[in-house]
Amino acid sequence: MVMEAKPLKQLKVRCLGISTHWHPVAFLRLDSGIARSEGLVTQSRIELVAGERVLTATLNMVTDHFVDDGEIGLSDAAVTALQVVEGDLITVRHAPAIESLHHVRSKLYGHQLGRQAMQDIVSDIVAGHYSDIMLAAFVTACAGSRLDTHEITYLTDAMVKSGERMRWPQALIVDKHCLGGLPGNRTTPIIVAIAAAAGLIMPKSSSRAITSPAGSADTLETMMPVQLDVATMRQVVERCGACMVWGGAMALSPADDLLIRVERALDLDSEGQMIASVLSKKIAAGSTHVLIDLPVGPTAKVRSELQAKRLSGILVQVGEELGLTVRTHISDGSQPVGRGIGPALEARDVLAVLRRQEDAPQDLRERALTLAGVLLEMGGVASPGQGLERATQILDRGEALARFMLIAEAQGGFREPGVAPYQHAVFADRDGVVTLINNRFLSRLAKLSGAPADSTAGIDFHVRLGERLSRGDRLYTVHATSPGALAYALDFLALHPHEVRVDGEFV
Repeated sequence: MVMEAKPLKQLKVRCLGISTHWHPVAFLRLDSGIARSEGLVTQSRIELVAGERVLTATLNMVTDHFVDDGEIGLSDAAVTALQVVEGDLITVRHAPAIESLHHVRSKLYGHQLGRQAMQDIVSDIVAGHYSDIMLAAFVTACAGSRLDTHEITYLTDAMVKSGERMRWPQALIVDKHCLGGLPGNRTTPIIVAIAAAAGLIMPKSSSRAITSPAGSADTLETMMPVQLDVATMRQVVERCGACMVWGGAMALSPADDLLIRVERALDLDSEGQMIASVLSKKIAAGSTHVLIDLPVGPTAKVRSELQAKRLSGILVQVGEELGLTVRTHISDGSQPVGRGIGPALEARDVLAVLRRQEDAPQDLRERALTLAGVLLEMGGVASPGQGLERATQILDRGEALARFMLIAEAQGGFREPGVAPYQHAVFADRDGVVTLINNRFLSRLAKLSGAPADSTAGIDFHVRLGERLSRGDRLYTVHATSPGALAYALDFLALHPHEVRVDGEFV
């Protein structure tokens, strides 16, 4: 909630052509009349008014003629939001005080947030009243396990109410999500194709990567358009029974997209916000039944079965409070799934499974079939205990591939994922057995090679835990789109040479 701000004066727009990502930024001369008279300084929050459009922006100051007195420079994000052009006059005024910030400060001091407090915070976030610094304070205040189950429920509900909520004519709508932290675990496209081929309705919206080298949306985008609006998404689901889209392209739980942006910059995953993020997107998309995969491993996001069971209980409880049926599946997260780590490399593995190729990664196939089987049973199209068999039949008969291609065509057309032009192989330096695979190291290495921004960058992983190797056998191959990106990744590798370990004494 905000308090009324007083108008200041009109200034002429300068479109500076500066990218500040999603964050609107304005620029004033340090010695300008308005800066002196109103006490405006760097990082002041100001409100910009152009006709009926109102935008809160962060102020930066310049000390030369980059912007003249009587002008206000705007970043690309501010220009787009206000829909102004060079020379337009806009009104500038102090941003109103943000009353919900006292809730954030309260949380920083360890107090519990109630339903209305969460609603106030989320409403102000979506309205653009929070700067990135304020968003970072809220994300940090909620990090770790600082939100209890009630607070997570309140946050989830507030995030759902912050945007559109889809409604479907069918009574049962299924969805699936993985909590992540496991490189290459790209089961979603396979599961969606199987579920839709079995007759279930699955409007799948996925996220882009936050701290990983690829999210489902990043991988899918190497094969088909994923930035669909709600109307187009509905048309695809009506035609195909499912879709595979990027949730950020729609107004479903918009607060989540803003928080994810800050979490990505901080390289931070907050447990409570992660749960609220997952469930708010599912509820907003109209889902009624959701399966959540929790991979457990020493270098996965969930480190122990005890933690997985605790998260499982919270997910089920929050879902129940908000009218969503949640079922969890605890799985092995000790090593990467498939071979590819990075958007295009993971897409190649997905296609290999759907096409039933002889070289398809069997662990990805088995994992996808197991989860698809559970989802078919949840959706009532397979009897209890028969879901895996039904899912396997759908995949092996080519029905899943046909449905995947139908969805891709409906979303704008299928394309084969690309291949990076620069590659560097890493080999075993001794005979032995693979005893350690550090998932976090592999994800970091793939990111430093350029993934997910460079869709073909990443890692091709060639070995499994317990596998016997000879000196000179290939462990993995780093892929990059430029020599510089490859060198950057290899510099990191040189500092961490034993994160995939081969021990000779086991031979």
